[in-house]
Formats: sequence, structure tokens, C-alpha cells
Amino acid sequence: MADQPPSRDDPHADNPINVLLVGGGGREHALATAIARSPRLGTLFATHTTNPGIAALAKPVDVPVSIREIYRLRTFCDRNAIGLVVVGPEDPLAEGYADELATDTRLVFGPSRSAARLEADKSFAKQLMRSASVPTADAKTFTDYDQAVKYIVSRREPPVVKAAGLAKGKGVFVTSSLQDARDAAHAILERRVFGDAGSALLVEEKLTGPEVSVLAFVDGSNIYILETAQDHKRLNDHDEGPNTGGMGAFTPSDRLDDATLAVIQREILVPTIDALRREGIEYQGLLYTGLMLTPAGPKVLEYNVRFGDPECQALLPRLETDLLEVLIATCEQRLDEIDLVWTPGASVCLVMAAPGYPESPEKNIPISGLEHAEAVPGVHVFHAGTTLSNGKLVSAGGRVLNIVATAGTREAAADLAYEAAAKITFPGAKLRTDIGRVAAPATRRQRPQASDLTRTI
Repeated sequence: MADQPPSRDDPHADNPINVLLVGGGGREHALATAIARSPRLGTLFATHTTNPGIAALAKPVDVPVSIREIYRLRTFCDRNAIGLVVVGPEDPLAEGYADELATDTRLVFGPSRSAARLEADKSFAKQLMRSASVPTADAKTFTDYDQAVKYIVSRREPPVVKAAGLAKGKGVFVTSSLQDARDAAHAILERRVFGDAGSALLVEEKLTGPEVSVLAFVDGSNIYILETAQDHKRLNDHDEGPNTGGMGAFTPSDRLDDATLAVIQREILVPTIDALRREGIEYQGLLYTGLMLTPAGPKVLEYNVRFGDPECQALLPRLETDLLEVLIATCEQRLDEIDLVWTPGASVCLVMAAPGYPESPEKNIPISGLEHAEAVPGVHVFHAGTTLSNGKLVSAGGRVLNIVATAGTREAAADLAYEAAAKITFPGAKLRTDIGRVAAPATRRQRPQASDLTRTI
């Protein structure tokens, strides 16, 4: 735990490293929890200690946190001898926090501004994939609404319409008619419901097949695929309703066997990193690839340049390897020295969202019962969008809590997670009832070994 002193048997106990965590959601609470377990950790600082879960593990940053005043954060890092900065969310990565905070003596886990364009600019990502022959859906980019509509109505099948920029996981419209597609284009380009993220849009071929998530550490020379995971983007049971930032996840996914992972590594991950290098961009950090397993093979739906949310929350409680050492090794291009070890079994993450999510989530709703939920064996509760008001826990965002359970099987983990969720009082909360409970029609893969998944590129 965070308040336990480092073991004197640990070779790094006399060489602690101070860490700054940037971000304040459920993903960052999960990262903070894993980092705090490391014997190597000196002091953990965090930029968003208004998150009560993070506040219990980290000291607050006492300067403004903004790219416009990034010099203040640099000064803070110097003053507090920060040896590693871990950037959780996509926005600060796209703004260039990694470029601004890295020094000869300070590591930053997270890609550069130019590498973060893989997520921040979907048009750039599509062009890069085409140049590298990475399998993905056909797509065209538009900045003019009338031109977009002309292309939409020329199609035979309803397309997927995406805001090109960062839209917090909500800028994707999987349409069921050409009129729906026109409405989506109007919302993005004309009404600007996603702000600057909608200054351009993609009209994309709709792929069919099950979706999966593949996360990998990349150190510029090595790729190390993590345990597999599966996200649920739609708001309602049976994958119905609008897209969200994610309503739950489980790990491992039984839709990916070793042969398919080898194809993904060979035909998608390695060519992507190589294509970036040809552009003069070295990728370092965590690369998330959202995929559709189509009848023609795996195809890329999207890239994220950070841990998936809520996949991160599902994965990290099963990671036995010291996460802090993995992050440092990634920054120092030493991934080939790392062996990721996972607790056998499975984990399931449930998202409890605020009423009105994703369009207009309600805030300041009282929440109680977390101590009873966390008393369920194998359960962790991560704060995603909470804060304290007059000493009471209340909702402060759309996705509010992540309830994660680990067990010997996915079914058992799901039962524990829902048992814990039932102990939380959160009026009007949105909670899917089918996360981890629907078997996927595919072959279960064996637990991965590091030698199978590490490749020098």
C-alpha cells in the first residue's frame, strides 16, 4: 500500500524516485494505486487531488496546471526533484506536456505532441495508416458541411461519422441511415457540438465484427503487448444506445488468440511505429489500438496514445509486475528487460455514470456505501468523477465510479463487481447489467508470455 515503507530487500529501495501524475480520472486513480505499491517510489505528487481517491495516495501540486503556464509546472518538478512524470489523459499529451517537461534528468511517460496526433488528429492517423498499408476502414475527411453531405448521400450504406479531433470518446456516430449520417455531420461541422474537435470530420466505412482493445508499451525500439481487454462503448445493455467514453471492460478478452495477436503486431503495430519513424517521430509510451475483427481480418478503428479508460482500471489490479519499474524502463528504452506478470484469472470493471450521461450528466449527487463495496473480496473502487462537498462524497463528472473485481473466472469477477455495486447508494446512477456476462464467440487464448509478445523493431 502507499503508506508502507519500501522493503529493504528491494534493490532500488535506496534509490527512490519522486513521481508526478498528471490527470484526475478513474484511469489516473488506478495508475496512482499501482504506482503507490512500488518499493521504488519516493513521493507521489498529483495535479488533480480534487479526486478523493488520488488525494488519499498523492500530495497536491501547488501551482497552476496549464500548458499556457507550463513553466510553473517545470519549476514545481525542479523544486520537488521529480524524476518521472506520468501523463494520463490525452489532452495534455496533445498539448505537448511530454515535450515541455522532459529533461536530461527527468523522464516523462507519454508520447510527444507530434506522436500524440495519432489520437488528436484522426485525419493524420488515417493518412499514416494508408502510407503504411495498415488495415483500416476507408474514409474521407471534410471541413465543409455541404461537401460532406454530397459524399454521404452518394453512398449505398450508412457510414460512421467521426469528429476528427479529441471529443472525449463521444465524437463517433455509428449511423443507421443516410439521414442519421447527415444529422451527425451537421452536429459536428455546423452546430460544433464538440467545439474545435469538430473543425473537421471523417466519413468512414462501417466495419462489422466484434471490437477488441490491444494495449502495448512502446519504448521507441520495442513493443510489449499487455494482457488483452475488451471495452463496451455503448450506453445501454446489449451494446445499444449512444457511444460513450466506455461503460465497462473486462480482461482478458476471449476474442483474441495468439495467432490473431501475432497478425496485429506484424501488420498493425510494427508498421504504425515504423511509419511514425519515417515522419521523424519516435513513439514512447502506451499505444492503445481499438480494432474490429472483420471477416477480412483485424482492422484499426482508432488509436489512443494513453491507457484506455476503463481498460486501464480492469488491467492494473491484475498486474503483478512493479508498474513504476515498467514505466521507467519504457522511458529508458529498456522494455526488453521487462517481464509482465499477470495474476491468473480475470477482472471486470463496471462504470457507474451520472444520470443524464453522456449528454448532460448531473453533478453534486450524494454517494455513499463505498466502504461496503470495497469490503467485497477482490474489489477495488476507483474514483472517476467524484469530489468532496462539505465533507460528503458527490458526483463531479459523467463517469463517476469504476468498480473492479478480480477472480478466477470472468463470470465470478462479474458477480463480485455487481455485488459490490449494489452496496453503493448513488441515486439515478447509470449502470449496465451485462458487462463481462456475455461470452464472446471466439477461442480463448493462453496467458501470454513475455517472450511471445516482445519484439524489437
